[in-house]
Amino acid sequence: MILKSAGFANAGDELYAAQSYATSRDALRAINRNGAFKLAYSRPQISLADRFDPLGFSGSFEDLYKYFQKKIRLQNDSATSISTLTVRAYTAEDAHRFNQELLEMSEATVNRLNQRGRQDLIRYAQTEVDSAKAKAQAAAVALAAYRNRSGIVDPEKQASVQMQMVSKLQDNLIAAKTELAQLQQYTPDNPRIPVVGTQIGTIQAEIDRELGKVAGNRRSLAATTVEFQRLTLEDQFAAKQLAASLGSLEEARNEAQRKQAYVERIVQPNLPDDPIEPRRLRGILTTLVLGLVAFGILRMLLAGVKEHAQ
Repeated sequence: MILKSAGFANAGDELYAAQSYATSRDALRAINRNGAFKLAYSRPQISLADRFDPLGFSGSFEDLYKYFQKKIRLQNDSATSISTLTVRAYTAEDAHRFNQELLEMSEATVNRLNQRGRQDLIRYAQTEVDSAKAKAQAAAVALAAYRNRSGIVDPEKQASVQMQMVSKLQDNLIAAKTELAQLQQYTPDNPRIPVVGTQIGTIQAEIDRELGKVAGNRRSLAATTVEFQRLTLEDQFAAKQLAASLGSLEEARNEAQRKQAYVERIVQPNLPDDPIEPRRLRGILTTLVLGLVAFGILRMLLAGVKEHAQ
């Protein structure tokens, strides 16, 4: 039984794969190791009508496979997903042994498919993680190289600092201009007037220099912000992609551990203590009835021919 509710989405595929394998040439080769299957069905005790290759003219592997298909029956109930494997042999031990081997090989087939499915699931997720990790490392290296090349750690924060300095200088400039105006109005001959004028020019020059750092040329913070933001966005995106890939890998590992399709033995292979087949009495009665029917038909035909002749 393939428990689909506890398996991969393609649990039905494992079911059909196991069924196909149990009646395949590979399965026949496996149970025919050292000619075990061929020997079991070629014993002299078996009647010529049922024995494999009784006359020695059809001993090829394809002939053996056709014979094998007649002795192995695999029935599936689609409603319950229960498959019944029946092996017909001429000793109870042979039937039980071949049934057991086919069942074990079918289980191994499902387990192999499970293992491959788990490995593929984890391998794909690991590939995504490796790719995301490489992109994250490349983005981080590019951002660090840009910072070393430009000498700027964060243009936005540095621009904020520069603007605070400009604001303080502007306050000082306003104060100096106010003082100069007062001196010129009330004490025109005051010797401090030239000093304040020089001070105003110095402050204005410093303001222009600080504003030039923020904007105005190719080395300004405004010009470098575009490239910095691009590299920062790439770094952030790569980091998020790496986090998502790591989450997917962990989820894939959990799925691989939790979900699987497997063969559940509802009934173990039975070793019959009395032959189930052939049903001799039924065969004798069937032959007798069919013989009587054929005899009756033949007599009616003969009677009709005689009547027609007369």
